[in-house]
Amino acid sequence: MTVLVTGGAGYIGSHMVLELLDAGEAVVVLDNLSTGFPWAVDPRATLIVGDMGDQDLVERVIRQHGADAIIHFAARIVVPDSVSDPLGYYLSNTVKTRAVMAAAVATGVRHFIFSSTAAVYGTPEVMPVAEDAPTRPESPYGTSKLITEWMLRDAAAAHPLDYVVLRYFNVAGADPAGRTGQSSPNATHLIKVAVQTALGLRAKMDVFGTDYPTPDGTCVRDYIHVTDLVRAHSAALAYLRAGGASMVANCGYGRGYSVQEVIDTVRKVTRVDFRADYAPRRPGDAAAVVANPALAKARLAWQPRHDDLNEIVEHAFAWERRLANGPEA
Repeated sequence: MTVLVTGGAGYIGSHMVLELLDAGEAVVVLDNLSTGFPWAVDPRATLIVGDMGDQDLVERVIRQHGADAIIHFAARIVVPDSVSDPLGYYLSNTVKTRAVMAAAVATGVRHFIFSSTAAVYGTPEVMPVAEDAPTRPESPYGTSKLITEWMLRDAAAAHPLDYVVLRYFNVAGADPAGRTGQSSPNATHLIKVAVQTALGLRAKMDVFGTDYPTPDGTCVRDYIHVTDLVRAHSAALAYLRAGGASMVANCGYGRGYSVQEVIDTVRKVTRVDFRADYAPRRPGDAAAVVANPALAKARLAWQPRHDDLNEIVEHAFAWERRLANGPEA
């Protein structure tokens, strides 16, 4: 059978494709290439350029390739952008994902893995935050993902569809073998922005907010290596194929780092004292969000292998240097 990966030409999706192929799975990728790159898709996979919101197309892809599982990454992900363009985010992340779910139901796909986000929690009252914490998103991005979680829950209650929702914390790093990484030139991921600044690709970077109720006043986040994240998806797929019940699980390490701590780590790893200016807070940013990953470890038998901020930065830096020379080189 085949796994359909939506958004498989993007950052996390391209890592997922490698993880699946290396495990011997057949993979078909559906991506509209709005933020992804065709060269990021390993040639062992089949790439179909198209819109996930086209239900007829998704159904044809599933039937033609015999897909028995969907891992759904395709989405818009920038929190401040969602504040200025909420309807665009609800269209991409909620309405179009409904089309993917409907295609899964229509074609009898039994297993669905959905990439959600820690943004569904907003600013947690208790940390590390567990899956049963109140969901109070503070941005349209977080709300668009939470609504989609509800749709998936309800669809699974009405149809023979099992799912795992994985709530990502802050994804960073790159494939340790250097095969793919975060490649969007205008990405807003902190570690990517910092290593780009260290390489001179940006004149400076901004630190958004220094007056948060955190130890140094900057936002605190739980950074997870992208390779560990996609391994959590593989564990979720194995869990569902073994008859596991639908569930929601956090993907993080359970330790937070402030923006300033990340910048200091990037300076140490790159040995470049780059410029970082202080700027006002951005709308939609929570002060601190750190995962409780116990459920994923217990039920999915997931164990991180790259839980080290220095290693995450090293891999991101190596990929950024390769990207500067042409990723296909």
